[in-house]
Amino acid sequence: MDLSNLRPAEGSRQSDNFRRGRGHGSGNGKTAGKGHKGQKARSGAKRPGFEGGQMPLYRRLPKRGFKCRNSKEIIAVNVDILNRFEDGAEVTPAALLASGAISKLGDGVKLLGNGELTKKLNVKVNAVSESAKAKIEAAGGTVEVI
Repeated sequence: MDLSNLRPAEGSRQSDNFRRGRGHGSGNGKTAGKGHKGQKARSGAKRPGFEGGQMPLYRRLPKRGFKCRNSKEIIAVNVDILNRFEDGAEVTPAALLASGAISKLGDGVKLLGNGELTKKLNVKVNAVSESAKAKIEAAGGTVEVI
C-alpha cells in the first residue's frame, strides 16, 4: 500500500460538473438546492468558526504556553553508560539507540562527564562536554563531534 494506490471510498465523491438552476425539469432548478431564503441561500456564506455574533469558541478558550519552533531536543548521555560497549568499539548515536542507552535520537546526542569510563572507545556524537572529552581521552579513546 502506498500513496499511488489510494482511492476515495465508493460513492464518497460526486461529480462537480452538475448543472444547478437549469429549470425544474432538471430536478435541481429554481432554488438550485439552497432551499428558500435565509443566510445559507445567499451568496457569500459565513466564514468557518462564525457563531452568529456569539463569542466564538476559539476566543472563549484560554490561551496558555509557548512552544519555540527553533528549539532542539538534545539527548544527554553520561560517560558511565559507555561502559556497556566493547573495548575499542565505535560509539555513534545509532549505536547508543541500538544498545538501549537512549530511547530516541531527537535532534542530537550530547555526552556529559558524570561517572567513570574504563574502556577505550571511539566516540562520535553531536556535542560533548569538556569533562567527558577529558575522561574518554584519559581512557585512551578518541572523541569526534559530528
